[in-house]
Amino acid sequence: MKKKLLQMLLGTALVMGLAACGGGEDEGGGDTAAAGDAEKVYSQKCSSCHGGDLKGGMGPDLTAVGASKSKDEIAAIIKDGTDGGMPPGLIEGDDLDKVADWLSTKK
Repeated sequence: MKKKLLQMLLGTALVMGLAACGGGEDEGGGDTAAAGDAEKVYSQKCSSCHGGDLKGGMGPDLTAVGASKSKDEIAAIIKDGTDGGMPPGLIEGDDLDKVADWLSTKK
């Protein structure tokens, strides 16, 4: 009896734990989710040169890039690269749009 009760409790805990992890669409937090997605992409693709804190390294400081460049200008730089060493096409599609939008808010 105790063994069955323990199995049931562990099974229920496992199901509840997996349900809490989610995996579906985020409802109601669009801006936050987009910013989180942008930060994740930035972390994976950009932080090795621009730093995890946006303060630069091999690449320039991006902490206030939105003060001097528009979202479209930032997107063009990400898409086309620069002569100064940034390779083109590191981020594409929807991810490029999200990162450019996120960086344009850095002022």
